[in-house]
Amino acid sequence: MQQKIIILDFGSQTTQLIARRLRELNTFCEILPYNKFPADDPDVIGVILGGSPYSVYDPEAFHADLSPILGRLPVLGICYGAQFIAYTNGGRVEAAGSREYGRQRLTRIDRECPLFRGFDEGSQVWMSHGDTITALPDGGCVVASTPQVENAAYCIPSYRGGCPVFGVQFHPEVFHSVQGSLLLQNFVVDVCGSRQDWSPANYVETTVDELRRQIGADRVILGLSGGVDSSVCAVLLNRAIGNQLTCIFVDHGMLRKDEFARVMQDYECLGLNVVGVDASERFLTDLKGVVEPEAKRKIIGRDFIEVFNEEARKIVSGGNGSGCWLAQGTIYPDRIESLNITGKVIKSHHNVGGLPEEMHLRLCEPLKWLFKDEVRRVGRELGMPEHLVSRHPFPGPGLAVRILGAVTREKVRTLQEADDIFVRGLREYVDSDGRTLYEKVWQAGAILLSDVHSVGVMGDERTYENPVALRAVTSTDAMTADWAHLPYDFLAQVSSEIINRVRGVNRVCYDISSKPPSTIEWE
Repeated sequence: MQQKIIILDFGSQTTQLIARRLRELNTFCEILPYNKFPADDPDVIGVILGGSPYSVYDPEAFHADLSPILGRLPVLGICYGAQFIAYTNGGRVEAAGSREYGRQRLTRIDRECPLFRGFDEGSQVWMSHGDTITALPDGGCVVASTPQVENAAYCIPSYRGGCPVFGVQFHPEVFHSVQGSLLLQNFVVDVCGSRQDWSPANYVETTVDELRRQIGADRVILGLSGGVDSSVCAVLLNRAIGNQLTCIFVDHGMLRKDEFARVMQDYECLGLNVVGVDASERFLTDLKGVVEPEAKRKIIGRDFIEVFNEEARKIVSGGNGSGCWLAQGTIYPDRIESLNITGKVIKSHHNVGGLPEEMHLRLCEPLKWLFKDEVRRVGRELGMPEHLVSRHPFPGPGLAVRILGAVTREKVRTLQEADDIFVRGLREYVDSDGRTLYEKVWQAGAILLSDVHSVGVMGDERTYENPVALRAVTSTDAMTADWAHLPYDFLAQVSSEIINRVRGVNRVCYDISSKPPSTIEWE
């Protein structure tokens, strides 16, 4: 039995963060749309109702039937979730006099309530709502207040003689709620009874067994990108089924400098069976003269599928009649972002799409329950080298979406050189805390503004060449990101080296935009 907490998603941007906090407590959890609770799942030990962009009394608000849940399982409502429980159980929710947003202090805490055991007086929490609970639900009692919010948290100790129900109008999952992790631990461990047995070691052991049962004697094809997700997926599958796995690594000509050769060497050291395909000429030819970013992505995606298909057919046709699976490094955020909860899909997820139906490949996604940081932990558990496990994310279309304007082989070479200087510098620069800048940054790269020309002076001559922009961000999951505050001396050193060594570049800029409103990539 794999214990689990179900998180019902009402459309909040912080729902994933709740799940991440529970995983940090070594407790498995699953995010589901607000109206998709698995009523017959015996492994569920508790339920959390997340936030929402709507008011509970809004005609478009998401309403769920909680009757199969309340009293049968412990329930925690967060923000909208707390208000929805109150609103549908005899309480009252009204617009607040002013929007309650930002840091607040708990001025009243009932430490006898299981949710607040161990809390400090005046503990800081984070509010983010325009409504407030003005009357508690039937059987409810106040267990925490702030100067502005009387019913900051409430408890129904025994809902209709059954399990307890809790509601908090602040967000324990965010960093600014200082003891938020303690509150979630109190709920998950003390109230719900989590054994806290969700760990990378257990995940590897159970997943290897499941893969062996699932795949049997069949063959598996996996498209590698050189990134963390597909690499960990490959090593996990290799441990489970060995030489039944064949990996395909396509070089579209827009990887980082010398990356194809380095990654192939890494995969060889890991004992993986990898088919390397240099299709760079094909991709660059098809991209000739294409400027529009989405058109670039579609061409690269189409060509990748065609090249992958050609190689996959060879493997399938040589399979001696045995079945074949397509493995993908899909991770949990990919699946969450593809769920249509609010009516707007954040992004359509795909890894390797468009494989012909006649190939009859079944799908295998061994990382589909993991967040990115958990994928890295599993990689370390599998004994993978740190430079592969901690590698920064890199876009599938590669440097094509970091070249503003048409892509040419010469532009790719120029950007590869500038990018190599920047990333190598991040790896070599040790900050005052003993960590390299590469370790402290989530993602980094250079962007070539190939349609922009900037005047400069080199020696006694004026130049009219391209600028390069450097981008480095800090993040935990790429849902949001802040620009990395890199040391001035580092930026000066990198700028000087790029201008002096990379022909065609005479100016270096640093991007100080956060996400939102800007994206991490420029295209």
